[in-house]
Amino acid sequence: MSTTAPPTAAGVMNGQSFLARHAVSLYPLLVILALVAFFAVQNPYFATFDNAMNIGRQSSVLLLVALAGTMVIMIGSIDLSVGSIVTLSGIVTALAIDPFGPGIAIAAGVGAGIAVGLINGLTLIALKVPSFLVTLGMLSVLSGIANMICGGSSIMFMDQGLTTFVNSELVPGLPNIILIALLTAALLSFVAFKTVLGRYLYAIGGGEVVAANTGVPVNRYKVYAFMLSGGLCGLAGVLLTAQVGAGTPAAGANMLLDSIAAIVMGGTALSGGIGGPQRTILGVLVIAILSNGMDVTEVSSFTQEIVKGLVIILAVASTIDRKKYLFIK
Repeated sequence: MSTTAPPTAAGVMNGQSFLARHAVSLYPLLVILALVAFFAVQNPYFATFDNAMNIGRQSSVLLLVALAGTMVIMIGSIDLSVGSIVTLSGIVTALAIDPFGPGIAIAAGVGAGIAVGLINGLTLIALKVPSFLVTLGMLSVLSGIANMICGGSSIMFMDQGLTTFVNSELVPGLPNIILIALLTAALLSFVAFKTVLGRYLYAIGGGEVVAANTGVPVNRYKVYAFMLSGGLCGLAGVLLTAQVGAGTPAAGANMLLDSIAAIVMGGTALSGGIGGPQRTILGVLVIAILSNGMDVTEVSSFTQEIVKGLVIILAVASTIDRKKYLFIK
C-alpha cells in the first residue's frame, strides 16, 4: 500500500517563499474576485457581458492615465498634473480636428501632453523642486489655460471620423478604445522590463544615488519619465474627447484620485523602484469594478469618494517600502 510522503520543511519553505514573492500580485486578483462575487449577488446585471464592456470602456482612459502615473512613480516621483494634461490635450484635440483632420488632431493632443511632461521634468531638474510641488502647480496652470481656451464651455466638432473609430470594433466584440488601452499597456510592460529605459527607471527608483554612481544619467531619465507620462495623458485626452464627441474643461477632473488609487492598489510603491505597468493593469481593474459595482448597486457618489479614499490609504500602507524612510512625516 502506497503512502503519501509528508511535506518536507524545504517544500513548505518554498511554498511560503512563492507566496511572499507574489503576494502583492495575488492581492489585487483576490480583491477582483471578491468584488465580482459581491456585486454579482447584489445585482445580477453586474455579471453580464454588456456590463463587462461598460467597465472596459469606462476604464480604458483611466488605464492610460494610471500607466502615465506609474512611469513617474517608478522613479520615486509623482505627477499630480495628469488630470489637467488630459483636459488640455482633449481641448487641443477638439480645436484641431475640424480644421486639420483627425491625424493632426491626434498628434496635437499627444504632443501637447509630451510638451507639458518636458516642462515638468526640466523644472524638476533645473529648480530642484520636489515633483509633488512642481506638478501641483502645473495642475492649476493647465486647468486655467484649458478654461481660458474654451471659455469654460465644451468644444464641439463636426468631423466624427475619430469618434466613429474609437467607438467601433476592429476585433469583433472588443471596442477599439479598449484595444488601444490594452496594446499600450502591453507595450509599456515590454518597455519596463526589456529596455534600457525601463531598467534605468527602476534603478533610479530603487536608489537614485546608487544609480548615479553606476553611470545612470539620472536627470535625463527623470525628464524621459515625465515626457512619457505626459504623452500617455495626451493620448488619454484624445481618446476621451473622441469617445464623448467633445472637448470639455472638466474631462480629467476625477482622473488623479482614481489613477493614484489604481497604481497603489496594483502594488507599485509610491517610494519607487517596485511595481510597474503590469501591476497597474490589475489596480485599474479593481478601481473600475469597484466604481461600476457601486454605480450598479446605487451607492451614493459621496460614499464612493469615501470608499476610494480608504482604498488609497490601505493600498499605500501595504505597498510602501518603509526601509527607504528613516522617519515617517
